[in-house]
Amino acid sequence: MIDGGTLSLFLLAVLALFLSPGPNMAFVLSHGIAMGPRAGFAAGLGIAGADLVHTLCAATGITALVAAWPPSFDVLRHAGALYLLWLAWQAIRTGDERLQGRADAMSFWRVVRMAWLNNLVNPKALLFFMVFLPQFVSPARGSVPMQLLQLGISLSLAGLLFNTMLGACSGQIGRWLQRRRAAGFQRGLLATVMVALALRLLFIDRPSKGF
Repeated sequence: MIDGGTLSLFLLAVLALFLSPGPNMAFVLSHGIAMGPRAGFAAGLGIAGADLVHTLCAATGITALVAAWPPSFDVLRHAGALYLLWLAWQAIRTGDERLQGRADAMSFWRVVRMAWLNNLVNPKALLFFMVFLPQFVSPARGSVPMQLLQLGISLSLAGLLFNTMLGACSGQIGRWLQRRRAAGFQRGLLATVMVALALRLLFIDRPSKGF
């Protein structure tokens, strides 16, 4: 079991990571601004779900097996980049009504799935869970996989809380833009962020260890 001191230190480190601009923050902010607080929360929920999958993969050794296959890094980053470019195209071709929270358009669960898949195919996220979580694990305190699960679940819940607040704030900006009939700007912003994230994924350096 993780002791209280280690868990507190872990959560402080996680908070510092959350506050650093990154792809997850950009994903939540862009969807909140484009589609409102509900979409921002949906993006956060999808990211948290993917974090749980990454945790399970790290705890069971699946991540290490994937990382041991050299082409996996390129396969994941190219798949992720293509998916982000597809999301950018979808944002451009979406009509104005879809950016106004209509239930028959960009549904809550669709945004959840997009965020989940985007995080899941990010090789940097996979490597992060393989490298970061074990730093707070002590074999003397019992089962290592169970400790990894505890840490991963704590990270996912903390991330969901943080991204919910982030989505709520960005969603208020989105509502303000909607009142000024700036749906075109919202779509353009969302598409631009997705393209930027795709390019970032394509040009990230291969890590020296793993993959």
